[in-house]
Amino acid sequence: MGIFTRLSDIINSNLSAMLEKAEDPEKIIRLMIQEMEETLVEVRSGAARVIADRKEAGRTLTRLSDAASEWQRKAELALTKDREDLARGALFEKAKMEETSQLLEHDLEALDTALGKHDEDISKLEAKLREAKAKQKTMQARQQSAEQQLRVRRQFHDGRVDAAFARFENMERRIDNVEGEIEAFDLGKGKSLSEEIADLEADHAIEGELAALKERLAAQSTKAAKGAKKPATSRK
Repeated sequence: MGIFTRLSDIINSNLSAMLEKAEDPEKIIRLMIQEMEETLVEVRSGAARVIADRKEAGRTLTRLSDAASEWQRKAELALTKDREDLARGALFEKAKMEETSQLLEHDLEALDTALGKHDEDISKLEAKLREAKAKQKTMQARQQSAEQQLRVRRQFHDGRVDAAFARFENMERRIDNVEGEIEAFDLGKGKSLSEEIADLEADHAIEGELAALKERLAAQSTKAAKGAKKPATSRK
């Protein structure tokens, strides 16, 4: 047996309240959607039968109207031929056609009412189905998010992560120790012959550049002084 047994149960149901009370909301919402879709198919099938019955009743009503008109014509013809007995019989048949038409018109009204009810039920059921599918998507998204957050929390609270970082720290300390040993070998050692000669060559190059710079500046200063002492020429 499904969750719902009647269409009114589905239309009048409070999905949120049902899901809050359910032990497995995901399973419940899935079964609800399945039940709604099956019920919607049944309601549409019922509406299709009503539409077919109404079309058939409409065709029958047209035939009855045509038959009543024909009996009317025959009654008039009989009277023109002074056959009142035949005219009476024709009018009697016409009355039966009209009576049947009136009954059929009542049936058509009932079919229209039923079709309107089917249309209303289908609209309400489709709205409930959209609501249920929207809740299903929301639940799935929330579940995926919660599972991802749980995996993250477990990783952060897992001792293996801390142990891995501890191993990283141990490795860094070992590298520091090796580098310290390498640097310790260089402590207390003077410069090699090559290093001292390289330093002398660097100093010699700098001294040469410094001397050249001094000479250039001195030359520029002397030139400027001579230019300032030169007498100005008089205008004749």
